[in-house]
Amino acid sequence: MSETPKIVVTVAAPVEAVWQALRDKDKIRHWHGWEYEGGVDGSLDQEIDLIYFTHVTEDNPEARVLEIQGGDRFEVEPAEGGARITLTRAPHGDDPDWEAYYDDITEGWTTFLQQLRFALEHHPDEPRRTLFYSGTGSDQFKLPDLPVGSPYEMDLLGERATGTVWFVSEHQRGLTVDGWGNGLLVLSHVGPNEQKPAGAAMAVLTLYGVDDATRDTIDERWKPWWTAHYSTSEG
Repeated sequence: MSETPKIVVTVAAPVEAVWQALRDKDKIRHWHGWEYEGGVDGSLDQEIDLIYFTHVTEDNPEARVLEIQGGDRFEVEPAEGGARITLTRAPHGDDPDWEAYYDDITEGWTTFLQQLRFALEHHPDEPRRTLFYSGTGSDQFKLPDLPVGSPYEMDLLGERATGTVWFVSEHQRGLTVDGWGNGLLVLSHVGPNEQKPAGAAMAVLTLYGVDDATRDTIDERWKPWWTAHYSTSEG
């Protein structure tokens, strides 16, 4: 088994604000996951209740340490320029069904903590709208190979997009998108592996200051393109 992964993100916000982003249900809605309702998985609110408020262990408030169901552990500490979040994944186990999703969960936490950082630094207490797409296949996005902080300009599925590179990890890239109310695009691609022989792709679009019609217009561009380029559960 490989060693237990750690994800470290520094947020330009006070320690207490970062801690509250992990402990206040309304604030968690501003960064965790993406919008969905109903279906076999319930809703985003149910997911938040299950992960952050069911069978969790919280150290005294001064320690700012939270261990959630399953063993993932968050620590929030002061750092230069703000606060540092360290997420230590639960150890690998012997359950093959759980292990099949272990790396997916690690990638998900990478996305979510960057969304937390973005929300606190650019849109504190501001509600968001989101769109989510996933599928299998080779990487179809030709993103600019730029370092974090670099400005970019590119065609983004029929929309001329500008912004900056927000973060880069082994399998993910985050771009701010000016035209989405200073929103955020997170794209992930993992190459072929034992669990996903064709590789896997994901996109999370975070939008601010948009109404339902604007969100639907963006979805009408993205969904057909995504289903044409990746194999999805919908087709």
